Amino acid sequence: MNHTRTTTTPAEAAWIVILCFGWFILASSQSVAAGFQSGDFSDSAMLPTLAMEVLCASIALLVLYRRGYAVASLYPAPTPAGIALGIGLYGVSLYASWLAVMPFVTSSPQPIDELMARASISLPTIVLFALINGAYEEIFLLGFLLRGLRGHGLSLALGISLLVRVLYHLYQGPLGAVSVLAFGLVLSLYYIRSGALFPAVFAHVLADIVPFM
Repeated sequence: MNHTRTTTTPAEAAWIVILCFGWFILASSQSVAAGFQSGDFSDSAMLPTLAMEVLCASIALLVLYRRGYAVASLYPAPTPAGIALGIGLYGVSLYASWLAVMPFVTSSPQPIDELMARASISLPTIVLFALINGAYEEIFLLGFLLRGLRGHGLSLALGISLLVRVLYHLYQGPLGAVSVLAFGLVLSLYYIRSGALFPAVFAHVLADIVPFM
């Protein structure tokens, strides 16, 4: 089988989204329904999440490979230049998120602030989580979904990718969702322009580590 395909169909994309993000979207929706009272950032909570991501990624990549998809094209290629670009991209995304959130800031604490306040997660878990989660999200949101659906229209591909990203971050609250949307938009636009996945992955890794530092 010639594994050169990097495009996807809406049906295939839907199945991969359900597999890779369905459980997380459901959990995030349940958190919203419960008044943002569920969930926490701790070793006992994050390690099972990482195990779920590894399992879902393994299944998704195997399924795509067996369907003739160029799975190797989804693997980020680390380079010193990519690290430097990732740092810059993180800075730009941080500023964009701040600009997006500022018009809506209130004195009321946000769910994401309360989650961070009661976080009890060790540094090794933070780093492990950032490395796996950053790669997982950007591989499937940018490398697979955004790139794969571009043949159906760039606006559609971008919109679906951003929608999925926001849906499984709803547990962070309204301002958290706005921040995630701005962050995802910056990474998406960079990926559309450059086609380079690793800088986006590295920027996401930093976004997962820095707030805990």
